[in-house]
Amino acid sequence: MIFETHVTHIGPEAEMFRQEKMLILFGNDAPETLADYCYNIQLSPSTDEITAGMNFSFDDQSYKITAVGDVVKKNLDDLGHITLRFDGSETAELPGTLYVEDKELPTITIGTKIMIK
Repeated sequence: MIFETHVTHIGPEAEMFRQEKMLILFGNDAPETLADYCYNIQLSPSTDEITAGMNFSFDDQSYKITAVGDVVKKNLDDLGHITLRFDGSETAELPGTLYVEDKELPTITIGTKIMIK
């Protein structure tokens, strides 16, 4: 386990990006312009590098990580902020985006545990 946190708040527009197979995570200090679109998480630093092949999970729903943007670890550690794309891309097109396997998006509620292992 290199990262563990939980969802503390869900912005009223957070579900908007599900159609595009995307979710936005942000710590509790999300800027006002983004807050409505985010799943807020408790800020928690990761303990190691995040690499393709690891698993990203929401409670018991697990997704294989397929690509990792250059600033994912820094943004996650400093801001609790990353974008998740559920499209299975093997090349990270955006530096702050974590790409996971292409399958149905998770059910997320306040208190959902998020882990990377």
